Amino acid sequence: MQALAAELGHPEQTFRAVHVAGTNGKGSVVAMIDRALTAAGHRTGRYTSPHLVDISERFGINGHPIGRPALEAAVSDVRAAVDRLLSRGQLQASPTFFEVTTAIAFELFRRADVDVAVCEVGLGGRLDATNVLEPVVTAITSIGLDHQQYLGNTPAEVAGEKAGIIKRGVPVVIGRLVPEARQVVEEIARRLNAPVIRTDDETLDAYAPVRLALGGAHQRANAAVAVRVLEALDRQGIAVSSAAIRTGLEQVDWPGRLERRRLADGREVLLDAAHNADGAAALRDHLSAAPPQPMVFAAMRDKDLRTMIRTLAPVVSAFVMTKASNARSADPAILADLARDADSRATVAVEPEVGAALAHAWRLSPRIVVAGSIFLLGDVINELERP
Repeated sequence: MQALAAELGHPEQTFRAVHVAGTNGKGSVVAMIDRALTAAGHRTGRYTSPHLVDISERFGINGHPIGRPALEAAVSDVRAAVDRLLSRGQLQASPTFFEVTTAIAFELFRRADVDVAVCEVGLGGRLDATNVLEPVVTAITSIGLDHQQYLGNTPAEVAGEKAGIIKRGVPVVIGRLVPEARQVVEEIARRLNAPVIRTDDETLDAYAPVRLALGGAHQRANAAVAVRVLEALDRQGIAVSSAAIRTGLEQVDWPGRLERRRLADGREVLLDAAHNADGAAALRDHLSAAPPQPMVFAAMRDKDLRTMIRTLAPVVSAFVMTKASNARSADPAILADLARDADSRATVAVEPEVGAALAHAWRLSPRIVVAGSIFLLGDVINELERP
């Protein structure tokens, strides 16, 4: 990644950056920060992953997905840079898809002359492609167990990987981390003389009354991280008023996070990117106030499927197990077996095709939930928007 950035003339050094890591919540935090900075009059870039429907969603300029001509031009130039590096032997293998999209993001932000880019870590932090950034503020939203084969099997091990984005002397905002994870993060920050900015239940009080645009009690913790990042930016001369911060919290749009869609015939679907055990717990807590509903569910094979399904089972009247259009998607028959073992009153069905799964769930109720994978949400959105 360093070689590719150098070959492109270091586009990542042409803007100020905010770098956000975390097991859950980092996309929501990035979206809130980006919206507030735009409201404050800054020209912003936003880099997130994965996308729901179209790859252009990963690259935002002033809150809008990049246009196709600009994206194609950046792709062409990054591809040419990769070819030069390979031909000179400076790279021994082609970059990964994520390394290429990260380089494209930096190049797009340079060409758009952005002031501040808010960038989400793809996986972990220490070895992530985005970690060539030299940010002015970093943030770690949460620490949980996900991608254990890469990040470790304990909160402390995962925290060590996430904390790899902390830079010497650069403030780091931390969300509500479990004690063993917080201890690791704060020790790494201490060694790097990086000021630690904590969040708590009172963080949002200075902006009260505030009505968060993103649903779910867990978004208060995400909003607190976003607020502290924005305040840190303001102290560094990137002006963000209290009014702009409120706009970032109250007017942000982040699809697939407890997003309710209503169809013309009155049917409803709640879409949520609950793609790991902690995400499933947050969705369960949100759904617990309402009667159980049918859920269309698909998840990737490398997730803690048993825990996710057991967590969701008490708030689900029926599971309709399906398969996302991703090679890593788990066999829906295996998901169904896990649901039947979950000591749940929910009925269980298998519909490998997403369209058939939605139809099955809607036969059971006019209000359904779709969860378990961001990739599944993209498939469902495509299905809903089909002419």
